[in-house]
Amino acid sequence: MKAEFDAIIVGGGPAGASAAVHLAASGARVLLAERERFPRDKLCGEFISPECLTHFERLGVSEAMSRGGGARVSETVFYAPSGRGVSVPSAWFGGQGGDALGLSRAEMDARLLARAREIGATVIEKAALASLVVEGARVRGVRLHVEGGDVQEFRARVTLDATGRHRAVVRRAERDLGREENGRHERRAALVAFKAHLEGARGAEGVCEIYFYPGGYGGLSPVEKGLSNLCFITRAGDVRAAASDPERVLREVLLKNRRAAESLKDATARTRWLGVSLEGFGRHEPAPFEGLLAVGDAAAFIDPFTGSGMLMALEGGELAARALSDWLARGGRNFDEMARHYRRAYAERFGARLRLCGLLRRAALAPAALAEVSVVALNASASLRRRLARSTRGNGRR
Repeated sequence: MKAEFDAIIVGGGPAGASAAVHLAASGARVLLAERERFPRDKLCGEFISPECLTHFERLGVSEAMSRGGGARVSETVFYAPSGRGVSVPSAWFGGQGGDALGLSRAEMDARLLARAREIGATVIEKAALASLVVEGARVRGVRLHVEGGDVQEFRARVTLDATGRHRAVVRRAERDLGREENGRHERRAALVAFKAHLEGARGAEGVCEIYFYPGGYGGLSPVEKGLSNLCFITRAGDVRAAASDPERVLREVLLKNRRAAESLKDATARTRWLGVSLEGFGRHEPAPFEGLLAVGDAAAFIDPFTGSGMLMALEGGELAARALSDWLARGGRNFDEMARHYRRAYAERFGARLRLCGLLRRAALAPAALAEVSVVALNASASLRRRLARSTRGNGRR
């Protein structure tokens, strides 16, 4: 089977679905291919900052999201290992102000994918990437293992990698086009992340709690059905020392934070633990090959404790869709011109916040004494806290 599209998006998370909705709304012929069947669990902090609600309105999913039963989150409190905390109201993050939302990725992503299908995108679930269609030095589409059938080929003017930090499409293109980074796959992951939904957690009502501890940080945030989402990151060496048992890592590492020990004392996991190795954070090339763009975590993986990952996914999907739809409206003849425009727009939108978050990451993973000093200093200045909060969204000057 062969089919022609204006855009093929591989990955149905928030970045891919956002791009699909905006492109389909502009009249583009869009295929969205997702490896899993939704709803499905996803390792994530599940903190939807207030600015995301504006994106939901533009995507036409506000009512659908309100039916998800998510929890309102009025503030985020960052706790040093001693249990000393510093608060940032959700309204400080920007957008129209107001509360953030705690909603599972299973709920949110399924609603976004349904919207993409509703607005006219062709959506195929249980479709795994088999290979790329490459002609010369240009990506021309994908071949997919589709559930219940053979490998099928789909062609498009542009393919978007929305597969997250795995960057499955980009990495396949690197192999096929002979530009793979030397030795990258030999690097050992320095960090590991775990996530589960808990019952019985004692976090403050309507609060996202962020805990810092030696070698990592974690977050506890309310979600739907009265549960709390716990997502935490720690050193790979600490995980190996605990025999890769997330419950043991929780006890031996995260609970060194006094506030975490109090909030999680009686908590039990209601879902299975998800775990993943993290090679690192930071920005990648947003237009790595002719015929290929990257969006979401495939373009940049931002530090989870900033709570801005979901926002960047929705923003990035819309940004790529705008660049692509404008290019298609002009006839879609010069990909390099469109790629330059997308790179420039991406750098203007995300460059400053990614640099700031890199600095904050180093502070977050610094020795405990520095975390204590930072909390004391930030508590002394509400103005500084507000500016930092807004700067992680790229709007620190407002």
